[in-house]
Amino acid sequence: MECVRTAKSKRKTGTRPNNPRLQMAWNMVQLLLGSLIVAISFNMFLVPNGIASGGVAGISILVQSWTGFMPAYTQWALNIPLFVAGALLLGRKFGAKTAIGTVVMPLFVLLSAQIPSPTHTPLLAAIYGGIGVGLGLGLVFRSGGSTGGLDLAAQILHRYTGMPYSLALVCFDGCVIIAAGFVFSPEVSLYALIGLFVTSKTIDFVQNGLQLSKVAFIICERSVQVADAILYDLDRGLTRLDGHGGYTGEGRTVLMVVVGQNEVPRLKQLVRNIDPEAFVIISNTAEVLGEGFKLEN
Repeated sequence: MECVRTAKSKRKTGTRPNNPRLQMAWNMVQLLLGSLIVAISFNMFLVPNGIASGGVAGISILVQSWTGFMPAYTQWALNIPLFVAGALLLGRKFGAKTAIGTVVMPLFVLLSAQIPSPTHTPLLAAIYGGIGVGLGLGLVFRSGGSTGGLDLAAQILHRYTGMPYSLALVCFDGCVIIAAGFVFSPEVSLYALIGLFVTSKTIDFVQNGLQLSKVAFIICERSVQVADAILYDLDRGLTRLDGHGGYTGEGRTVLMVVVGQNEVPRLKQLVRNIDPEAFVIISNTAEVLGEGFKLEN
């Protein structure tokens, strides 16, 4: 396998600050801004409509309906012990940003508790609350931080039982949503599922963006000419892979190239002009890190 890059490419590879202090400051801004957005969305949409879509935030809504206890206090009461347990059982790998998120997010929930809700329609609340929470959590995750909560509980369960982390998290969130069905109504728990789905998709959007890249595998007789065209006409790097025909057993060179969505038509035209018989596979790839695309934050 051989990786080839064009030397003349002048594409920008990201907007990450070069100064570590600036990067740390930018991450902190994302963490605080994301926590604020989560808190405002939580108070504007989820709390007034009883949308307990999982997590410690969902538990705090249930506790408020039972006792009148403010959600921020419930979140502190659960988040801080979970963080301490995570640090003791999993090691000190969570870092300062997780500790900050654990404390600051409930603080923002407390400070924004009096914000009026623009809607009392549960479906709208689930959708827009899910968008807001997903947007905020996406920023928090981009900063390398976390808001703690049941994420830590799922990590602990995974560590000591072997249960897959994603399954553990689904089980915790599922229990909260089922409990909401008993506390409020089964219909409300269905809205909570919608909110959870919208949140997950919004997080994906914030982390990956709208612009999906494409990865292309090209199998052809004139691989050298096609590679040159990709390198010097399309101005993209590529990787040469060694392949063999499944029926003939003959050796073939497979070209792998990652391009932006808007570059796909030009790539196909270049290949078609050089080798009309080429076999081309193009598929979506959610995120590409590296030269010509973006750097990890």
